[in-house]
Amino acid sequence: MSLARDLRLAARFAARELRGGLSGFRILLACLALGVAAIAGVGSIRAAIETGLSEEGAALLGGDAEVSFTYRFASEEERGWMELNAASVSEIADFRSMATVPLPDGTVDRALTQVKAVDDAYPLVGKVELSPAMPLDQAFDCDPARPCVVAERLLTDRLGLSPGDMLRLGSKEFILAAVLEREPDSATGGFGLGPRLIVRRADLSGSGLLEPGTLFDSKYRLILPEGAVLDTVKAQALQRFSDSGLRWRDARNGAPGVARFVDRLGAFLVLVGLSGLAVGGVGVSAAVRAYLARKTSVIATLRTLGGTRRLIFLTYFLQIGALALAGIALGLLLGGLVPLALAPVIADQLPVPARFGLYPGALAEAALYGLLTALIFTLWPLARTEDIRAATLFRDALSAGRALPRLPYLAVIVALLVLLVALAAVFSDTWALTLWTSGGILGALILLALAGTGLRALARRAQPLARGRAPLRWALAAIGGPRSEALPVVLSLGLGLAVLAAVGQIDGNLRGAITAELPDRAPSYFFVDIQKDQIDGFLDRVETDPAVSRVDHAPMLRGVITRINDRPAREVAGDHWVLRGDRGVTYSGPLPETTTVTEGTWWGEDYDGPPQISFAAEEALEMGLRIGDEMTINILGRDITGTITSFREVDFSTAGMGFITAMNPSALSGAPHSFIATVYAEEQAEAAILRDVGQAYSNVTAIRVRDAIDQVATLLAGIASATSWGAAATLLTGFLVLIGAALSGERDRVYEAAILKTMGASRARILHSLALRSALLGAGAGAVALTAGIAGGWAVCTFVMETDYSIIWGNAFAIVLGGLLANLLAGLAFAWRPLAARPARVLRAAD
Repeated sequence: MSLARDLRLAARFAARELRGGLSGFRILLACLALGVAAIAGVGSIRAAIETGLSEEGAALLGGDAEVSFTYRFASEEERGWMELNAASVSEIADFRSMATVPLPDGTVDRALTQVKAVDDAYPLVGKVELSPAMPLDQAFDCDPARPCVVAERLLTDRLGLSPGDMLRLGSKEFILAAVLEREPDSATGGFGLGPRLIVRRADLSGSGLLEPGTLFDSKYRLILPEGAVLDTVKAQALQRFSDSGLRWRDARNGAPGVARFVDRLGAFLVLVGLSGLAVGGVGVSAAVRAYLARKTSVIATLRTLGGTRRLIFLTYFLQIGALALAGIALGLLLGGLVPLALAPVIADQLPVPARFGLYPGALAEAALYGLLTALIFTLWPLARTEDIRAATLFRDALSAGRALPRLPYLAVIVALLVLLVALAAVFSDTWALTLWTSGGILGALILLALAGTGLRALARRAQPLARGRAPLRWALAAIGGPRSEALPVVLSLGLGLAVLAAVGQIDGNLRGAITAELPDRAPSYFFVDIQKDQIDGFLDRVETDPAVSRVDHAPMLRGVITRINDRPAREVAGDHWVLRGDRGVTYSGPLPETTTVTEGTWWGEDYDGPPQISFAAEEALEMGLRIGDEMTINILGRDITGTITSFREVDFSTAGMGFITAMNPSALSGAPHSFIATVYAEEQAEAAILRDVGQAYSNVTAIRVRDAIDQVATLLAGIASATSWGAAATLLTGFLVLIGAALSGERDRVYEAAILKTMGASRARILHSLALRSALLGAGAGAVALTAGIAGGWAVCTFVMETDYSIIWGNAFAIVLGGLLANLLAGLAFAWRPLAARPARVLRAAD
C-alpha cells in the first residue's frame, strides 16, 4: 500500500475518531497550552521591552549618541571634535556625594546621593518633570550665593526637606527648588546607591566636589545632524581617540545594562518554561498512553482486518498531532493576548518603556518549543502501538509490550531532543546555561523514572509486611501493580517540585550570602574621594577609635584596559567583564600584608623602573594572561604600558577593597588621584564616625555597605519572584498531569472498589486505602524532588553563581510536604466515583 493511500485512509480514520470528542485529551491540551503560553508570554514581554528600548533609545540615552570619560572631562581636542560633528552637545558629570541638612539640636543629618551636574543644554531629548511643575532652567534660577538643586522624593523624604529648604553639598549651601518626579535618561544611570540630585555644574564651583582625582564620570550627549550615519560617526570617534579612554554609546542601545539584564532574565525564564514543557510532556505522554490503552481492541480489530503498522501509526499520529496543534495554538493565543491585556499593569512595574503588541518571533519560538516537545513525548507511546497484534484482541498490549520503542523511533526521538536543546541555546544565547539546564532536566527525569520504577518494586516487596492492615496492603498492591500510576505521578509532580526546590535553594543561599553572611565579613563604610592632604587626618580619626577593628586604605584611580601585547584587548581576551568599562587601579610599594602573590614576583619597595603590573589571578586565567605580557591601561586620557610581573588573589566576596590591577608607585603617583578606605567598626559606632568625618572633610563620600546590601537584596527579591512564578507554572502543569493520571486510572479504581465492596470492605476503608496510595506516591515524588532540587541548587550556586552553598532545610521540608499534600488532594478529589460505584453494575459491565 502506498504512503499516499495510507495517509488518506489514516486521515479518514483519525477524523472519525475525533468525532467522539476530546475525552482523554483535555489534560494533553492543557499541558501544552500552559507550557507554550508561559514561554510565549515571557518572549512577548521581552520583545516589548526590547522594542521600547530601541524606539526610545534617544530619549533613554539623552541624545543620538553619548561619549563618556572616567575621572576627567573632555580635552579641547575632543570637545572640538564633538562640536564639529554634532548639532548640539550637552555635558554632564555624574558622581556620588553626601547631602547634609542641619538639625535644630546643632547636629546634621546626612544621606548618600547620586549627583548629576548638568549644563544649560540639558536635557537635549525628553523633559525633566518637577513638583511643583516648572521648567528645569527656572528651578535653577536662584540666588548665585545659594544656588538651587532638584532631588528625588526618596532623598527629600529621607532628609525631611521641602522646596525652599537648605541643604549642603561638599562645602557649599544649596536650596531645594523642587522635587524630581521624572528624569528622562534615568535608565542609563545603572546601579546607584543613592537617590538622584540634579545641580547645575557651574554652581558646584567652590564646593570641593570636582577636584582633580575625584571619582566621577563625564558624559557628553550629542544630537547629530540630519542624515548623519551613526556607524560612521562612531568609527571616526573611536579611531581618532582610540587611546584616550573614550567610550561610545548610541541610541540603538540606549540602556545596554537594562537590555542585557532583561535579555538574560528572559532567557533564564524561558529555560524555566522549558522545564514546565518537560513536565507537560510527561502529561502528554501519559494521556497518549492512557488513550491508546483504551483503543487496544480497536487497534487489534484493525490489525485483524489487514491494517498495517504504518496505517495504525499514522492514524493515531494524525489524530494526536491535530490535538497537539490545537493545544499549541491555544497556548500562543494566551501567551500573546495576556501580556496585551495586562500591558498597563506590567508597564507600571517596569523602569523602561515597553511597546506591547503581537510579536511573531516570540510566538514562533514558543510554537517551535511546543511542537518539538509534543513530538518527543508522543512518539514514544505511539511507537509501541506496533506491539498490538490481532491475537492480543481485548488484552492490554501496551502494558505487556517492550519497554522501549524500536531503534528508528529512538533515533528520531534523540534527534528531536538534540534539536530542541540546540534551538533553546541559540534563542537564549546562553549555551552553558542551556546545556546545564537541559542536563539537569534530563538527569531529573531519569532519576524520577528510576524512582518511580523502584517505588513500584518496593511496593510489591512490602506487601507481605502489611498483613493485618488491609488498607495499606491494598494501597501497596495498587502502586506495585501493572496499571500503577507511580511512574506518571512521580515524573510530573517530582519534576515540578524539583524545579521549585532548586529555585528556593538558590534564592535562599543568595539571600543568606548577601544579607546574613556578608555583613559579618563586610566593612561598615566605604569612604571615597579622600584627598592626599586629608588621608593622614582621616586615618588618625578612625584608627584610634577603639570601636574600629580594621581600616584598609589605598590610592584609587580608574583605568580602561585598551591593549594587551600591543593588540586590542578584546582581540586577546574577548568580551571579558574586566574589559567592558573602567576598573579600579591602585599602587603600592611594599607588598600589602593582606595580599597573596600566586605567581611571579612583587616589585621591591624602592623600585623605580619601568611600570610593572600585578593582576588578579582568577581574571588573568580567564583572560589567558601570562607573566611577561604587556598591558596598556588608559588612565585620565594617558596610556600607561606595563609588564605583568605577578598574579595575586583578589577576593570580591567580602565586599572589601579589591583591585583588579595594581602597579608600582612611580608609574601612577604623579597622576591626580584620591584615596579610598574601608572601615570595619561596631554598628553602634558607625554614626559617630560618619559625623566626625563629615564635619572634618565635607567632600568625602561615605557609602554604608549595609545600604548597598539592602539594594542588592531587593534586586534579588525581584529576580527570585520572577523565577518563582515560572517555577509555579511548572508546578501547576505537574498538578494538571496529576489530575490526568487520576482521571486515566479512575476506571481501574472503580473496578477495584467494586471488587473490595463485594468482599465486604467499607467505604471508609476504601477511602483510607486511596488516601494512603496518594500519600505514598506524593511522599516518594517529594523525596526524589528534594534530592534533585538540592543537587540542582548546589550546581548553580557552586558553578554559576560561585557562592557558598548550604541546604535550606525549611524550604526543603516544605517541598516534601507540598508534594505529599498535592498528590493527596488530587487523589481524594477523584475518590468519590469509586466510592459511589455499585458493585453489581460495575461487574456486570466488565463481563
